[in-house]
Amino acid sequence: MSDLLDRTCKPAEGSALKGEELRKLFGQLQFGWTMPNEHHLEKEYRFKDFREALDFVNRLGEVAEREGHHPDIFLTWGRVKVTLWTHSVGGLSENDFILAAKADQVV
Repeated sequence: MSDLLDRTCKPAEGSALKGEELRKLFGQLQFGWTMPNEHHLEKEYRFKDFREALDFVNRLGEVAEREGHHPDIFLTWGRVKVTLWTHSVGGLSENDFILAAKADQVV
């Protein structure tokens, strides 16, 4: 299991992750995440109906509030798309990987 679940988000400083550090964190995520242009993380979750999708969004919202790191969430019938990136660094930070791992946990 990834140690990302044991970490908490902290204020991001500096620049976006690149190279080996970025690939190492990405390798700790569960199947289904993508990393377009090494700029952000995306994953689409599928559910049997709108209620299950909405329940997931609400659980993820609670985690995001506790972590102080907030994803972009697209909700539609039976699907939720989660996009993560850190605006203050202009790309990916460790926080994005932490929240991605926790999103998979609350499914």
